Order: sequence, then structure tokens, then C-alpha cells
Amino acid sequence: MTEYGMQTSSHDAPPNEERTALRKSPASGPAEVIQEHIVEIVSDSGEGAQRCGQSLASIAARSGHGIWTVEIIPAEIQPPHRSIAGASGNRVRMAAHKVTNVGDKADLVIAFNEQVLLSRLNANEIKPGATILIEEMWKCDKDPAVAENYEKVTAEVRSKGYKLFEIPMQTECQKYVPDPTKGKNMFVLGILCTIYSLDTALAEAQVRLTFAKKDQKIVDANLELLAAGQAWAAENLSVRYMIPAAPVVKPQIVTNGNAALALGVVASGMEVCSMYPITPATSASHYLSTIFEKVGCVVHQAEDEISAATFAIGASYAGKCAVTITSGPGLSLKQEAIGLAVMTEIPLVVIDVQRGGPSTGLPTKVEQGDMMSAMFGSHGDAPKVVMAVDSIEDCFYSVITARKIAETFNMVVVILSDAALSTAQQPFDRPEFNPDWLAPPVNQSAVPEDAHPYDWDERTGIATRFIPGQPNGMHCLTGLAHDRDSHVAYDPQINEEGLLNRSRKLAALQKTLRLAPVYGDEEGDLLLIGWGSTRGAIEEAVKIMRAKGHKVSSLHLKFIQPMAAGIDAVMKRFGKVMTIENNWNDPESDPLIDPSNRRYSHLAMLLRSRWLVDVDCWGNARGQPLKPAEIIEAAMAKLDDKKPTAGGQ
Repeated sequence: MTEYGMQTSSHDAPPNEERTALRKSPASGPAEVIQEHIVEIVSDSGEGAQRCGQSLASIAARSGHGIWTVEIIPAEIQPPHRSIAGASGNRVRMAAHKVTNVGDKADLVIAFNEQVLLSRLNANEIKPGATILIEEMWKCDKDPAVAENYEKVTAEVRSKGYKLFEIPMQTECQKYVPDPTKGKNMFVLGILCTIYSLDTALAEAQVRLTFAKKDQKIVDANLELLAAGQAWAAENLSVRYMIPAAPVVKPQIVTNGNAALALGVVASGMEVCSMYPITPATSASHYLSTIFEKVGCVVHQAEDEISAATFAIGASYAGKCAVTITSGPGLSLKQEAIGLAVMTEIPLVVIDVQRGGPSTGLPTKVEQGDMMSAMFGSHGDAPKVVMAVDSIEDCFYSVITARKIAETFNMVVVILSDAALSTAQQPFDRPEFNPDWLAPPVNQSAVPEDAHPYDWDERTGIATRFIPGQPNGMHCLTGLAHDRDSHVAYDPQINEEGLLNRSRKLAALQKTLRLAPVYGDEEGDLLLIGWGSTRGAIEEAVKIMRAKGHKVSSLHLKFIQPMAAGIDAVMKRFGKVMTIENNWNDPESDPLIDPSNRRYSHLAMLLRSRWLVDVDCWGNARGQPLKPAEIIEAAMAKLDDKKPTAGGQ
């Protein structure tokens, strides 16, 4: 069997009689009170493990728990069943406090077969000694090889010290539905509700909500499966937990990052979204398409990424600001069109839900690999504003900010999200609509006779925007170098004037930015700097280290271009500085790597070049969200002047 980094134990696999007793020993006594747990539900694609995890998270959130989820998605669209590569599901972190990241290793796993379980073990995602529940049908499979492999895996799992419970999912579900593959997920949801002492009424309400658009017979069948799972667990399982819940004092919503982006588009007042399907960004556009028409707006699915960008630019040129949503490969294809928007100074919001690369790369996995593309991807000097969202709530509010900046400065604003946020769920306070979020009415008054289409302000670089249809506003729009009247001009001084003013707008915006506060003390031994979705994991790591007496703090950047003033002053107050990023950097531990050839991660390169400060970096590009324990290991190595390995391995 493949090695998967489990702790070794001297326990041998128990005999069959003992195994049966272990499975059927009833829960006794009160539930164990715990502060948090990480649960994984994994199955083959199409068996509903993701829906089960989403439902569990929603029930927990409505109970008053802090939650964070992340989907476990196979790289292939239709991977083979019963394969290590085909594991699909959800990880749910539930806590008695607010949760801001995926956490470390899983405390409890429910697997629909032994191969998907192996996938998580091989990835070192399960805590030593964790509780594992597995579908037992495979030990009696008519294929001897399947049965033998099941017995081999379960025996070794036991020998490594895991608490293994074999669950007759297939047998139990057949009592209620003819096809158990379409019912196991709700049976498992019932088991989890019992294990974690979750309210039955909330669970039933969630099932009704999940299947609200289905026939009542389907709703009733799934409610029966939920109840069956609860009853089976109460009678047969000896694990029971209770996570204290805090009362919810404000109305909240529970949603994922992509849905929050879509809601932000609506709240911002943008009326056109042009997109082309691409993982992991597509669901943002799909969700937007279900709600956008209700408020008189349009989602346009273009024939390709280039058309999506140019359609959005055309819509913005007509008077307001449009958005185009994509991922890394799509951003690459859009670059020439983005350059056109920069040259013509047409406001545009580009949302990039990053994924692993290059090329097709890791379509379903996370990576913070597009920062440099967002900033410098176009040919020539094409200044753009680049923002990074750091939480699911921030996905909502950042879109509103991006639209305002785009229209105020007549610029392209790129929002960097990523796959770690796109499918993750988190509760946050329900936003209260503010009319100031919306754009003002389009100005259709006559343009003054002496005005120019590019009448750049000498202080800010901003020119008053001409809207098609304004009297006296007729001019020829061009992507060529042009003068203030939008006439094609190749004169060196005129070209330089355009470059200067387009760049000057970034400087004007930078003067309005305030640096985020340092998390922790204002000075110390080590400062960790991050951006985007890593914030929760970094700050949790810093909190743990500070509780142990280490003088560690962190700084998280919202604006990547331009950066707020004062970063250099913060860095100088710490003995050492290191960025934490989910993109590639050469590990110092590699024997071929030395200071003369080492490639740094993206933010580290920017900070080093701008302020000439010795900024180190740590991170990985393994396609997984960074975890607090990994960050702690890397930070401790930096404090001890050791060379951390890539990914903390």
C-alpha cells in the first residue's frame, strides 16, 4: 500500500467478532464537549458528498457555530470510480468561535469507499488517531480483488492507530430508496448530525431547502434517510461530540466566495457581466445569471474569453462599468483587450478566480499564481489597479470598491480571488444595502466647447469621461497612441504625456489608501506578510505563536497595485520579514539553489525590488490551501535561522 505518512502503532487488526462489536457499540454517556472539529466527507464524483458537506456546514452555521468549508474536487471532470484520483467531497471545519480558514488535519472522515479514503491519507490530510467511518459494502463485493483491497486498506488503517467504524450505508439506504447512490449522502448527514449533537429541526429544514425544487416524494425520501442516519448513529456509534454554539445576534448569510462575488456585482450597481465558462470561476457567473435579470441586468456568455472582455469594454464605453469574470488562462487571453481598456481609459472590472498553472495546470486546485500577470501581463506600460480579496465577506465588499475605483479613475481594476475562496462557505453579517454603493446617473449633459476627450488633470491624471450621445462629445476612440483630442499621434512628447497621466492615476489612488493595521505588536522578531485568501491561516498561526511567547506579527495587503504607503516603515521595525504565499518559490533547502539563482514568490519579489529590504518567502504551489501548522513550522524555522522546506514537508 502507498505510504501516506500515518503514525505507526503496534495495534493489530482486531478479529471479525471484535470489529462487529466496535461497529455496533452504542453511544453512551453525555457528548464530549470540544471547541472545534474538522470533518471530511469523501466519495466518488456524483455520490453527493459535496452536497452533504455543504448541508452540514449550513446546519452548523445556523446553530451558531463558526464554519469554514472547502470542496475536495478531483482534477478530472469524470474520473474513474473507486480511484484515488477520483476523490470528491467536502471538508467542514466547525468551531465554537469564528473560523477564518480550512484548519489543519481532519479529526473525522466519512468515506464511501477505501480508495477515496486512501486519497486523503496519501495527501496527509487526516490527523493521526482520527475517527474514520467507511462504507462496508466493498468487503463483500463480487469482485475478489475489490474485497481483498478493502480488507487490506481497513486492516492497515487500524494498524496505524485510527478509530475505524464500518457503516452499512448501502444496506440501510436500500430500505428507503431503490438507488442508494442517490441517498447515502443524506444518510451520512444524519449520522453527522447525531455525532455532533446538531438540532434535528434545523437539519430537516436544511433538507427541505436543499430539495425545495424537487417533487415532494423526493423531499420525503431524503427526510427519511436523514432520520435513518440519525437513528443508526444513535444506536450503533460510540462517538458523540458537542461544540458550544454562540447565539447569532445579527442576521447572517452563509455563502461561498463565488456567490459573494456575484452578490457584490449586484450591490455595486454594475449592470452587465460578460463571461466565458472556466473553472473555478464559472459558478460566480452562473449564480449571477439566476438573480441578475430580476434587477434588470444582463449576463452575456461570449463565444470565448477575448470576446467576453471586449463585450464588457463595449458595454462600459456605452456609459457605465461592466465586469468580466474569469480564471488564470482566461486572464491570459484577455490581456490584449485589457490593454485596449487601459489605453482608451474605459473603466472595467476584471474578476480573476485563480487556479493552479501554467497552461491548463490544476483547474480545480488553488494557487496564488496570477499576481504578476494581473500587474504586468499586457505588452507596453499598462497600469491597472490590482486588489486581492482575503475572505468570503471581502469578496462581496471588494466588488463595490472596485467599481467605484474603476469609474472614478477611468481604469481597469483586477480583483484577485482564488479556488480556496470560490467554493468555501462562511457565515457573515447580512449586508445592509447602502445607496452610495451605486454609480451616479450617467451624465448626458452637453460637453463644453473647449473640452477634450483626454483632458488629463495635471495633478491626478484623470480626464473627464465622455459618454456616447453627449452633445459636443463626438470623437474617434482609438487604441493607438493619441493626443488629448483622441487623434492618433506618434510624437514622442505626446506619447510620453499619455503614459505619464495613465500612470499618474495610480499615484493619485495610492495617496488615498490607508495601510491595514499590523496583526499583533507593531515591532518584533518576525513579520509575516501575505495577501488574498491566506489571511485567516496566517493570522491563526501568528495567534498561536504569540500565545507561546514568540514575537511574531503579520501584515496583510489588500491593494497590490498601488501599494499603500508605510509598508517599508513597518518592515523596518522587525528583525526579519517573510512573505507567506500560495505560489511557487525556490526552496532554500534545494542543493542547487543559492542566493544568486533563487526565484522568490510574487509578493516577495515586489517588496524586495521596491524597498530594497531583505524579504524572505515561504509557500507552496501544491494546489492546497495553506494551513496554520505549516505556516508555524516555516515561521519557527525562520526564527531559528533554519531553511524550511517547500510546503513544510
